[in-house]
Order: sequence, then C-alpha cells, then structure tokens
Amino acid sequence: MAKAKGGGTKKVCLPLAKIRGMSKDQRQKVINAKRAAGAAGKYKRSSKSNVTGTSSGGDLKTWVKQDWRQVANPSLKCGEKSPAEMRKTTKGKGRTFRTKEEGAGMTAKGVKQYRKENPGSKLKTAVTGKVKPGSKAAKRRKSFCARSKGWTGERGKAARRRWKC
Repeated sequence: MAKAKGGGTKKVCLPLAKIRGMSKDQRQKVINAKRAAGAAGKYKRSSKSNVTGTSSGGDLKTWVKQDWRQVANPSLKCGEKSPAEMRKTTKGKGRTFRTKEEGAGMTAKGVKQYRKENPGSKLKTAVTGKVKPGSKAAKRRKSFCARSKGWTGERGKAARRRWKC
C-alpha cells in the first residue's frame, strides 16, 4: 500500500562540521531536495542529493553523538524550532489567531504564514460575508458547518458564529 500524500518532513540535519565544510550551493541543493520530497509527501529526499563524507571515524555511537544542526540554519539544533516559525497567538501585532470574542479562527496573516510553512496547503480563511447559493464559498460554508456541528467548546462555538452556521 502506498503512503498517503502529505506529511513529509522538510528539515535537513547534518553534523555541524560537515555543514561548515559544504559550499552554499551544496547546502542549497540538499535543502531543495528535501523540501521537494516533503512537499510530495515523501519522507526521504532523493539519493541524487546525498552528502558524502559524513562519517565520524567509526562506530554508530560516535556518529550519533555529533553536534547535529539544521542545514538551512546551523545556529539551530536538529528538531529545534526557530522563533520565526508560526506562533499561535491572539495578542499583538503578529497575531495569527482571533480571540473568541472576535469569532476565533485564523487571521489572514496566520493563514498566509501556515501556507508558507506547509507548501501545497489549500488552507483558506473563513467564509464570513454574504454568498450566492450554490457558489464555491457557499459550499465551503455548508461543509464547515456540517463538519463542526459537534463543537461545544468556546472557541468552536465562536468559529461557528463567525462562519454564520
């Protein structure tokens, strides 16, 4: 059975010593290959972008103990998130979500940021205005309302009000 599309990872990690020894072009090639694989829903990048010379001189134990860093941003350890990655906040200038009083849900900025971090995503903002019956927007609203019928939390109820369910 084939893996479902989506869900591939886009982070590339290598030992810091190896990253320092790579040219900018080599680093970009590895990053691009991994992002393309992640966007296609694959968990591994193509072997064409393999990095040679990542051996640590012997056994697996010393190989694992190396200082692993993200190729795109060597100042971050492997698995660490950068402060620029999406913050789920309802306050301040850079907020990505609305408060429950405003109808919950993501702001346009939040949706834009999410789509940037998840290539291939089709996430859109809420349908809040007046729509023609049978239009795409009307069908999206009808689908959301049916899907969220069982939402009983404060934020869920607020989102349903915003969508005019």
